[in-house]
Amino acid sequence: MVQGRSLIVLAFAIVFGLAATFIANTYISGVEHRASAARVGFVNVIAARVPMDFGTEITPDNVRMISLPTNVIPQGAFNSLLQLLPGSTRRVALRPISANEPILSSKISGQGGRASISAVLRPDMRATAVRVSDVAGVGGFVLPGDTVDVLITREPNGAPGQSHDQITDVLLQGVRVLATDQNANQSANQPTVVKTATLEVTQLDAQKLALAQQVGTLSLVLRNVAEKTEDQVKTVNIADLRDGVAHGAPTPVAQPARPRPSRPTVHVHHAVSAPALQTIQIVRGVAPTSYEVSSHVE
Repeated sequence: MVQGRSLIVLAFAIVFGLAATFIANTYISGVEHRASAARVGFVNVIAARVPMDFGTEITPDNVRMISLPTNVIPQGAFNSLLQLLPGSTRRVALRPISANEPILSSKISGQGGRASISAVLRPDMRATAVRVSDVAGVGGFVLPGDTVDVLITREPNGAPGQSHDQITDVLLQGVRVLATDQNANQSANQPTVVKTATLEVTQLDAQKLALAQQVGTLSLVLRNVAEKTEDQVKTVNIADLRDGVAHGAPTPVAQPARPRPSRPTVHVHHAVSAPALQTIQIVRGVAPTSYEVSSHVE
């Protein structure tokens, strides 16, 4: 009986001990979290009050102040309206900014600046415009911020008029579209038929595009913006305009025809039957004489 009571007391002691350990750990964790939050602190930054498109002017009416932990403050944020718009400074949005998104120096123009394509170019890149049609521009579905491949259709020998010799090559891959006509708003989502597309390319690629517009026709091919790999390209000519193997692929070698086994020659011999003979008896006086004659008539 005494031994049973001892076991019960021991079990209660273990349970209370575990509960006390859990409560202590919870309390210590809460204290550490509050201490960490106190060390981190919060900082006021300027954010957009309403969505802003490319070219939207930054004014005190379309911005607001929000508080963020110091450890998540993005680089280029502004801590006060005076820092963002000192004096009569004019700034505009160079990239789309969502509501409540912190305004960063990389997304707006400099002091007194304006919305220009040159401000959104990446280092060592160039902006060049190419002529496009409603077909070459993917029916107007190429919009600022999209990624495209550039195709060129031309005469291989440079002599115009020889349409049967035309070829199409992939000129550039993975090119970013900066603007279509005079629209550089990357938040645009409505297809619009345009006449020009401004592309972000390297210096060498800008030279290629300038020359390509003189010797052939350019077309844009829309691709997934998340796709970074470049495909292996091939030249396509008139002979490839069919559903099948591309021109230039190895043509199956024709196998020599096997000689057919000779059939045995059958010579047909027509049997000539011997002419049937008939016996004729001629009587001269009292002495008969017999003759055999053929019944075949020539």
